[in-house]
Amino acid sequence: MRLVNAIKSMVPFNAGYHLRRLKLVANQLLYKGSKYYCPLCDRFYSQFFAGGFDLPVIKEYAIIGAGLRANMVCPGCSATDRDRLLHCALTSPEVQFLPADSLLHIAPEPSISDWISNHKKEILNNYTKGVKYFEGFYYQKDTQLIDITDLLFEDNQFDRIICNHVLEHIPDEAKAMTELFRVLKPGGLAFLQVPWSPLINKSIEDQTHTTIEEREKYYGQFDHVRLYGTDYPSKLTEIGFSVKQLMPFELGFDDNYLESIAINPKEVIFVAAKQVES
Repeated sequence: MRLVNAIKSMVPFNAGYHLRRLKLVANQLLYKGSKYYCPLCDRFYSQFFAGGFDLPVIKEYAIIGAGLRANMVCPGCSATDRDRLLHCALTSPEVQFLPADSLLHIAPEPSISDWISNHKKEILNNYTKGVKYFEGFYYQKDTQLIDITDLLFEDNQFDRIICNHVLEHIPDEAKAMTELFRVLKPGGLAFLQVPWSPLINKSIEDQTHTTIEEREKYYGQFDHVRLYGTDYPSKLTEIGFSVKQLMPFELGFDDNYLESIAINPKEVIFVAAKQVES
């Protein structure tokens, strides 16, 4: 991993970004088929790639949104199963997340970000992307550097927020949640996805677990700082959000479609809302 990162650091961003794109275009041809469909690049494929981490804690706690998955990654745009589920939520007639005036996208997944940018004229007026640091050629250069615990945006600035599998990385989760709530407009909606276990009532967190080995052992990934349990929605409501939980089958798509995009049917969409003050 260190060698790969060292090599990436020596490659100019534009060159690395376009090389990555060329690889994906080649995959679109190589894996063309009819078994699986990716709505983010709007193509059919013979297979999706396996991905994720195979760790004992993930199996022990049946962590949803984590683990080794057989059909996780789209070969043509690198969208993960979580990205494809998020696309369902973004386009769901039951949620009505889009169109909107403004959107803040934290740690923007390239496949989701590309899809939003390609449809921006139809669904958004203002699209703001932010990340704590740049990683290889993953994020686009128009992504701002931000700190989710200290957002330099005005109160009530955004109609919509996407924060997909980010909060499990943040030591001060309450401060991050408070900042997201602050910049969301009254009446606004946010997708605040995290990996979580349905088997534990109280999230597991011990800030003495700081090594890669400890975090993999207790939380299921080398850079996670906690494992969320069924108390996750209550953490959001304590900040001020109201939270609605939707299963994939409740998003308005038929079973055949959900099967073709290879998502986890057990993963919950957490739709957090900021109520309009009376």
